[in-house]
Amino acid sequence: MKLRPGLLAVVALVVAAAFMSLFTVDERELAVKFRFGEIVSTEYEPGLHLMIPIINNVRRFPRQILTLNNPQEQFLTAEKKNLLVDFYVKWRITDVGQFYRASGGSEPLAAQRLLEIMKDGIRAEFAKRTVPQVVAAERQELLDVMLAAAREDAGKLGIQIVDVRVKRIEFSDDVSESVFNRMRQERARTASELRAQGAEVAEQIRADADRQRTVIVATAYRDSQKIRGEGDAVAADIYAQAFGKNPGFFTFYRSIAAYRQSLGKPNDLIVIDSSSDFFRYLNQADGKP
Repeated sequence: MKLRPGLLAVVALVVAAAFMSLFTVDERELAVKFRFGEIVSTEYEPGLHLMIPIINNVRRFPRQILTLNNPQEQFLTAEKKNLLVDFYVKWRITDVGQFYRASGGSEPLAAQRLLEIMKDGIRAEFAKRTVPQVVAAERQELLDVMLAAAREDAGKLGIQIVDVRVKRIEFSDDVSESVFNRMRQERARTASELRAQGAEVAEQIRADADRQRTVIVATAYRDSQKIRGEGDAVAADIYAQAFGKNPGFFTFYRSIAAYRQSLGKPNDLIVIDSSSDFFRYLNQADGKP
């Protein structure tokens, strides 16, 4: 049985209408359905959905995170110094209906408006800070403050700012030398402070060492004098006992010791009367005068 040409046309129209009544949304997409140019719905999960051909049309936008790179641009600090800043923004569409109403569905237009929001935020925060604060000390604080303010404005575009990162900050030629001089002065001041602190500590260590040395020497001298005194006392007692036992021998021994001390070294010279009592044992064997 052959189908009539008219019936085939009807079937083809039905199939085409059914095909045109369906649209798919990918996991990586957000979809907006319109009715004669007016937004009807934006809440579409990934999958297959219905629409009325001719009356409805659908536009799709990326769901994934997008990257907006900004070319190097100048910003003024609190000291009216120019800094060249290169940054990028990670963003994504969260409210596709608001995004379409704010930008007409143009991603380049939305990106440009987002870039202006970020520039205004950077400009405002840089104007509150000095060059060293921008470059080093408060970089993360600057980004956090700027990100908080920019997210509020970006929400009006149906956009969420995921992250902002400064890739590079460079000094303009008129700022570079000024910053380097300031850094050199700061390092010189820090070095001077460290040297002064080191000299103070060294002086304290030397003073403490001198004090300990004085105490040790005094203690040693005291102990030596005490020991010497005790030794002298013992020696005197021994001498006294020896003298008591044999005064003649003791006198002879003491004279010999005196000869050894006075005449026992090379080149010693002594001038004294030979009849002196000092030579009594040299003149007479028995030591008699």
